[in-house]
Amino acid sequence: MGFYNRHILPFCLDKTCSIGPITKQREKVVPLAKGDVLEIGIGSGLNLPHYDVRTVTKIIGVDPDNHIWKRSADRRKACPIPVERLGLSGENIPMDDNMADSVVVTYSLCTIPDPVRALREMARILKPNGQILFSEHGKAPDASVHKWQNRIDPLWKHIAGGCHSGRDVPALFAQAGLELTSLEQMYIPGPKVLSYNYWGAARLPE
Repeated sequence: MGFYNRHILPFCLDKTCSIGPITKQREKVVPLAKGDVLEIGIGSGLNLPHYDVRTVTKIIGVDPDNHIWKRSADRRKACPIPVERLGLSGENIPMDDNMADSVVVTYSLCTIPDPVRALREMARILKPNGQILFSEHGKAPDASVHKWQNRIDPLWKHIAGGCHSGRDVPALFAQAGLELTSLEQMYIPGPKVLSYNYWGAARLPE
């Protein structure tokens, strides 16, 4: 899996996650970020073109994969906002409490080994008046589709960088003690087992 993880997987993830329907999803949430932003799963920097340069002052990206991070070089050069990276997973982030004005997580909760723990870390680092902006694929509402999500999951996570096809995204936020302030969901174009999307915003309950 060494050659695959170094060369083939980063290329496939970059191309797959930059297709039109997913780009449209990014356009719905990323421009809402403000101030100092913590981005979980920054990967190859596909969100960078969508940040509003008038409202975002800094982006701190979290991602453990050095190989896919290398693919972000051109996007970082084209981004006028300062971009830093922490090369680790989202469950343990060495940042103080109440540091970020916004947290952005797109198409990453599916790959994090402990997504609830990661969401709690996001909430810890988020300022009291901030919000977590997200767009994720996950559990389909149709029983037949969800059954297939469960069937393909053991193989899919091995070939897709740890991606789980059918995680219950709203349930993850609830388990982390977060309140969804907005939530939309639908199938976007693509295979149904991978294309049911959830997006919106969350915060700590008042």
